[in-house]
Amino acid sequence: MADLKLDSLTCEYRKNPLGTDAKRPRFGWKLISERRGTVQQAYRIQVAGPDAAFDAPLWDSGKVASEQSIQVAYAGPETASQTRYHYRVRAWDNFGRESDWSETAWWETALFAPDEWRAQWITPDPAALDPQAKEAFLLRNRFETARPGIRSARIYATAAGVYELYLNGQRVGEDLLAPGWTSYRHRHPYQTYDVTEQLREGANGIGVLLGDGWYKGELTWLGTRNIYGDRRAALVQLHIRYADGTDQWVVSDPSWKSSAGPIAWSEFYAGERYDARLEKDGWSEAGCEEADWSGTAAVDLPFGHLVAQENWPTRVTETIRPRQLLRTPAGETVLDLGQNLVGRMRLTADEPAGAVIQLRHAEVLDREGNFYVGNLRKADQAVEYVARGGGPVSYAPHFTFQGFRYVKVEGLSHLTEEQLMKGLVAEVIHSDMAPTGAFVCSDPMVNRLQQNIVWGQRGNFLDVPTDCPQRDERLGWTGDAQVFARTAAFNYHVGPFFAKWLRDLKADQRPSGSVPYVIPNALGDYTSEMWGDETYTSSAWGDAATVVPWTIYQAYGDDRLLDEQYGSMKAWVEFIRRQGEDEFAWDTGFQFGDWLALDAHEGSYFGATPGELVATAYYALSTRLLRDAASVLGKADDVREYDSLWRGIVARFRETFVSADGGMKDKTQTAHILPLTFGLVEGEVRARIARDLNEQVVANGYHLSTGFVGTPYLCLALSDNGYHETAVRLLLQDTYPSWLYAITKGATTIWEHWDGIKPDGTFWSDDMNSYNHYAYGAIGDWMYRYVAGLDMDETSAAYKRIRIAPRLGNGELTSAEASLDSPYGHSASRWQLEGRQATVEATIPANAGAEVILYGAKLATVKESGSELGEAAGVHGFAETAEGVRVSVGSGRYRFTFERG
Repeated sequence: MADLKLDSLTCEYRKNPLGTDAKRPRFGWKLISERRGTVQQAYRIQVAGPDAAFDAPLWDSGKVASEQSIQVAYAGPETASQTRYHYRVRAWDNFGRESDWSETAWWETALFAPDEWRAQWITPDPAALDPQAKEAFLLRNRFETARPGIRSARIYATAAGVYELYLNGQRVGEDLLAPGWTSYRHRHPYQTYDVTEQLREGANGIGVLLGDGWYKGELTWLGTRNIYGDRRAALVQLHIRYADGTDQWVVSDPSWKSSAGPIAWSEFYAGERYDARLEKDGWSEAGCEEADWSGTAAVDLPFGHLVAQENWPTRVTETIRPRQLLRTPAGETVLDLGQNLVGRMRLTADEPAGAVIQLRHAEVLDREGNFYVGNLRKADQAVEYVARGGGPVSYAPHFTFQGFRYVKVEGLSHLTEEQLMKGLVAEVIHSDMAPTGAFVCSDPMVNRLQQNIVWGQRGNFLDVPTDCPQRDERLGWTGDAQVFARTAAFNYHVGPFFAKWLRDLKADQRPSGSVPYVIPNALGDYTSEMWGDETYTSSAWGDAATVVPWTIYQAYGDDRLLDEQYGSMKAWVEFIRRQGEDEFAWDTGFQFGDWLALDAHEGSYFGATPGELVATAYYALSTRLLRDAASVLGKADDVREYDSLWRGIVARFRETFVSADGGMKDKTQTAHILPLTFGLVEGEVRARIARDLNEQVVANGYHLSTGFVGTPYLCLALSDNGYHETAVRLLLQDTYPSWLYAITKGATTIWEHWDGIKPDGTFWSDDMNSYNHYAYGAIGDWMYRYVAGLDMDETSAAYKRIRIAPRLGNGELTSAEASLDSPYGHSASRWQLEGRQATVEATIPANAGAEVILYGAKLATVKESGSELGEAAGVHGFAETAEGVRVSVGSGRYRFTFERG
């Protein structure tokens, strides 16, 4: 076997997924080889049942001649629900090596059909507990195991609301805010828990803590409640399998008991009030006294729309201790975490019964250094804890999260500074995505910007891609998601995250093909009614329907998701096509345009770039992506139709927005950026528009004036058209407006407004001023691809073919590096300048290849690990071009040195 190994087996993106309703899941693995140029030539997959008996497998693919090592679909006999399957893989490479079998991995199915649910949706008896009460409800039941010899036990559970599950006095699992937020009327997730070790022979107690959550709690700045229903409910099904082959089910039904508990309210915006004096000891244990408990009632909720957990679960991913304790000029006691984050504070205290501790959360301090909550609008972000007494306790809120760096503390003034700093710790909460990408360069401010981008993603990727995590909003704005999707897919593994969100987009898409501004659509028709438009959408926002599926396909090779979303993509393009009288233009209806651009009229949120220019440019982009998706999926007729439509849109764009002399009629930066980035102009016209854009930026003192639409593409447009030095100077600009300006003001996340805090320390506005708003963090995509030089060849999905092409610049930056745990393995690009001497290092995973572009190099000076290119192993070809030297390489680690011309 030599050094060929297989590692990192996944099934539907996950390692050993528990509870999937995918009947024909897809497998992936990574080849590990130190030998340069390793390529898989064939694979073999074996799948066995619960007994992992591979001597008589359920399915054996046989030896399949293929380089494919991701998204390989199971093709065996039909799988069964509630069953664990085991699998293993081996591979052969181009050097004639055969790997050993991989370690055995597994996946476990959940429930495949609605009639497999034996449980009932239940809620407290409305005669005893008001269904509209804000208190979190307790539901419980006592049961006996049928016999000894428990082989396995699984709980399938969900809620109309949010829930925590308990068994025999202990939390089940680590998930928070389950079941998450979806378009509940169409798709309602449930979770699967392995409780084999928590179950006892004999008497057991089971309990559910049930809150309002997204289902019926307050959402949006309108204060809307009961968006999906007006009664909380829980659904719980415990399936026990015994060693003798028999089964037992324990299910939620009206025999369960209910009660109010210690949580007076727990809301996303308001926070939580917890009165520990109202705790019910042992409430989820078998021996709980039920004399003061009430009954429950069945609720008529559907089962057909239940889906097994798709997204990464929401969990605590990190704890952060306060950096310092502040006594503000106003006399407030404030903890500074040193980082703007999303999550909750955990309190450890020993206070007498009835003592009240209050925590308020904020992102920034005001100019005088006082605690500032103006930008939270109606969101209190307050936590109140009433002590029970009787010894030290550890408490953290259950069904809420806050966006904050600063915490104002009241009720603990008797504690010393050391006691306060030890007794309060922040728990960071978000979808538990695996980090995949990293970036660092020679400029410390840019490195802080990268950290801010990552923290912004962590804070806003909490089950849905929210715009902001602190004020009375926290909605899945589509525009923010689509401009940031590629950056997001570099920083973290967002495959399941966006797959789940896209299914909600498809579910909430209107019959006309229009895509709501937010997904899930909590706003209904409000925004369209506010602006007097009935299309219920806008370009750049609704285009998430095409941009995000294509981005996920590019990042992960997920053609199944692309196929699943294809109807939604097509419906969106056809919706645009029907707008107005010209099928090649979108010049009607409401448009956000270049939202929050600095070239807006005084007091306006709408940038100066015409809405119809933005709309038609995005119309072209979405049509091209639809055409490309059709090509991937083998839909030849659609490829021809949408290629023709795209060409017509491009021609109309040029006729409408490009002047006779080849310049743009509209002089905003964004008006120049979009045609360059979306491929709407070419030749001399492209060169003229790029030159004009560069001159605008230079004349503006290397400052931008763009908003949500133009900013993500500004540096891309410059670098792609010969003005990389201008793009780098833009990146390094630290005066307003710029990416680094916020850092000079102490930002640790990305701001919504370039001047969220003005140079004099005052604030932009209380109305809409988030300090954790990730959209402008889309600059990360350019940093990774153009500064560090780690990119994909877009003709080959999932980084099967990598492009290492760092733009070394003229000394503003002297080094940069990026790495990515791609679907094929670890890839990296690193470069360093020392005078005229340049070093470029590349790491390419096995079963992948790369083109390395050494800008400014002459072939005569290039060495690879000290050898001539023609003598270096793994180098397939090379050539000198006008831009430098191009080298084609296979997998492995390479070190190129050359003297820049």
